[in-house]
Amino acid sequence: MERLISLIRVNITVGEKEERMMMTGLHTVVDIFCVGCGSIVGWKYEAAHDKTQKYKEGKFILERFKVLGPDGSNYLAIQEALAGGTSDADDA
Repeated sequence: MERLISLIRVNITVGEKEERMMMTGLHTVVDIFCVGCGSIVGWKYEAAHDKTQKYKEGKFILERFKVLGPDGSNYLAIQEALAGGTSDADDA
């Protein structure tokens, strides 16, 4: 898991801090951008204004539908196909 987090940090840049009203209350967040293409891929919680939400501070949220696989294909579509696909054993 630590290795994955390190790879993610290398491949993103962050935007300006802003106050954003989320479903769980007011948070200070920064958008995170892919360094390869510049697209917004999610956000990072910088601060939570509600003490019950403090556990989110410093956490990154990646929106799966905005993230592409290493070959440029849609990551979510690949995962769904793998999860719902049939195996060779099913064909026997």
